[in-house]
Amino acid sequence: MATAGTQVQLDRVEIVGLSPVAGVDVAAERVPARVQTASAADLERSQALDLGSFLNRRLASVHLNEVQGNPWQPDLNFRGFTASPLLGSQQGLSVYLDGVRLNQPFGDVVSWDLIPKAAIARLTLDPGSNPLFGLNTLGGALTLQTKDGASHPGTSIQLLAGSHGRVAVEFEHGGSSAGGNHWYVTGHRLHEAGWRADSPSGVSQLLAKLGRRDGTTDLALTAALAATRLHGNGLQEQTQLEQDRASVYTRPDVTRNRSLLLGLALSRSLGARWTLSGNAHARLIHTRTFNGDLNDDALGQSLYQPDAGEDAANTPFPQRRCIAQALLQDEPAEACNGVLRRTLTRQGDQGLALQLGYDGPLFGIQSQSLVGASADFSRSHFTQGSELGYVNADRSITGVGAFGDGVSGGSLDGEPYDTRVDLSGRTRTLSAFASTVLDLDAVTHLNLSGRYNHTRLRNRDALRPGGGPGSLDGDQRFSRLNPALGLTWAAAPGLQLWAGANQGSRAPSSIELGCADPAHPCKLPNAFAGDPPLRQVVTTTLEAGLRGGAPGQALSWSLGVFRSDNRDDLLFVADDAAGFGYFKNFGRTRRQGVELSLNARPAAGLSAGADLTLLDATYRTAEVVNGASNSSNDAAAAGLPGVDGRIEIHPGDRIPLVPRRLLKLHADLDLGDAWSLGADTVATSGATARGNENGRHRPDGAYYLGPGRSAGYAVVNLNAAWKPAKGWKLFAQVSNLFDRTYSSAAQLGPTGFDAAGRFQGQPFAANANGDRPLRHATFLAPGAPRSVQLGARIAF
Repeated sequence: MATAGTQVQLDRVEIVGLSPVAGVDVAAERVPARVQTASAADLERSQALDLGSFLNRRLASVHLNEVQGNPWQPDLNFRGFTASPLLGSQQGLSVYLDGVRLNQPFGDVVSWDLIPKAAIARLTLDPGSNPLFGLNTLGGALTLQTKDGASHPGTSIQLLAGSHGRVAVEFEHGGSSAGGNHWYVTGHRLHEAGWRADSPSGVSQLLAKLGRRDGTTDLALTAALAATRLHGNGLQEQTQLEQDRASVYTRPDVTRNRSLLLGLALSRSLGARWTLSGNAHARLIHTRTFNGDLNDDALGQSLYQPDAGEDAANTPFPQRRCIAQALLQDEPAEACNGVLRRTLTRQGDQGLALQLGYDGPLFGIQSQSLVGASADFSRSHFTQGSELGYVNADRSITGVGAFGDGVSGGSLDGEPYDTRVDLSGRTRTLSAFASTVLDLDAVTHLNLSGRYNHTRLRNRDALRPGGGPGSLDGDQRFSRLNPALGLTWAAAPGLQLWAGANQGSRAPSSIELGCADPAHPCKLPNAFAGDPPLRQVVTTTLEAGLRGGAPGQALSWSLGVFRSDNRDDLLFVADDAAGFGYFKNFGRTRRQGVELSLNARPAAGLSAGADLTLLDATYRTAEVVNGASNSSNDAAAAGLPGVDGRIEIHPGDRIPLVPRRLLKLHADLDLGDAWSLGADTVATSGATARGNENGRHRPDGAYYLGPGRSAGYAVVNLNAAWKPAKGWKLFAQVSNLFDRTYSSAAQLGPTGFDAAGRFQGQPFAANANGDRPLRHATFLAPGAPRSVQLGARIAF
């Protein structure tokens, strides 16, 4: 027993939630997986601009593909599974905020720009196909808990300015009363010009929480608002990037998001052993897009690109021809080399979850258990329209029609020249789940859990109602019980082993069911056709490992292996060179790998860590898909390069955009109370481009350009902070310290421009079959150059 005046050093125990619903927490050492966590202090210390950047820099097995070309629209990948804001992406991660699922009903997408980083108190990344986290938890689940006034009291204001015209202001205020009431509010406003041509961004976020906490009850009401306007200029042809890294292929490419989230969370103690918890939410999201692209019908045509200074007022003959023929409806599709597309997506979802937790003996064995149920309901409405136009010298598109209401209108006489979409979807998911962690003895813990999901999805086509060819009408139901089993064993002091097996599933979304007919391919996210049945994706994950040390100790480490097998994976299969295609179930795919982590505190104020991931992501089923931009396609093999052709995918071929090696290094140094320094490095190997699924693309310098993959890279970031007086903090960050030129993603596709950047829809004469070959290139997602940002924060 400790005597008076004696200080007792307690072991630090890391606690994680068993499910998205708060109320049942267990020690991380009892979980048969490596769960990664971070606190608000970790996010602030890193000075990462947004949540995605922090996850990319500090969490193992995470990397970003910046396909959209905007820092607030990344494809976040973990172990080869993705959470993306882009419709049509293979979604495989679930994201929760205070127990509310953030994957949107229409496509399971995640809009990272709507998540207020400043409000995050703690984040947890659970690996594997944990069924307790519901649908779309194929590769992992990211849960975010927001701050409240009791845990984060005080007031602060932060100002930031940096490269590329970046300015931001942020505030926080939190407090509590003696009676148990607490309140918290934070706001964030950012604007930047961006480093690429025509790439400004504006982000506005506001979150407020009001609650009450006493000895038995914790009640909190949260409201979150967000409004963003993002220019994401996407991939650019490799040869054009070599001339100008800031160039864009076509523009504009604008996404506007508006969202409102209301959430109510309750946790109440029902005695010494029982806890009742739950949450209810309602959310509205409006998304508008406005994109300028090349007109696919004009590829293969001989059209003229205007020089600088030429515009609609002094348009040369080919553009006058486009305007005249468009107005006359006389073959405008071939006369105009540009197209403008608008979409509007309205989504609303509501949900309720209840969970009963129990901490006590179960069948004579000490346990931590829970049982619960949830219900989620959503509606979505998607409209799209297009109008013809032409490409200007600065790669912008000038339209020759009027959009009418700005959403579903069109060109010429008010109708779009190609496909118009007016799709409504309704989804209902009912779930029941249960879990228990049994203490078999003092060092051995058995995890058992399961979740049953029943989903009904209904699509209605306002343009082609009643079914029939091309109609999007359809009703489908999906049901499944997913189990999980795991074991942890402390083999010796400071050494623990774990092993587990679990299953997760994902039902097809409205967008996938609305674009699943090979006879009516679509171009995402702009058009849909057909509604044949699709099967839900099922992922089985096996993992095992060992770990040593504990959080806060001088040395901690972990070594793990995992394998995730997808059955009936949903893939978007290209149908022609223009990018049209459809969703289909693709047999099996596999992601497997090794994860090694090491964290050390060699001296007071100094911490360092390293994370290495060896990742193997492959197809396990043979398939034939379109490969028009791949030099190994069957048409090129038959002596007809540059035209539509198909490629064969064989078991063992690598899944695109997934690097085989990931390395994260970081170090933080506190120099007393006033100064702190930090550095981190993100390094990845190269990855195969989309369109090169067979890995056999080889450039010939004429019809096929570029290597068909992105190269490996390493990026170093530095940060420093100084506290000159109490409550004051000045900070600085340098991203991409060595100004490394790199790309985070690659894709094969046809290009309509020559080496000088002028439109050249017909680069070659017709072949013996009368086909007009196109030039195909490797398109890359360029990484941002070196940037510097400075800031000041004052706290009261």
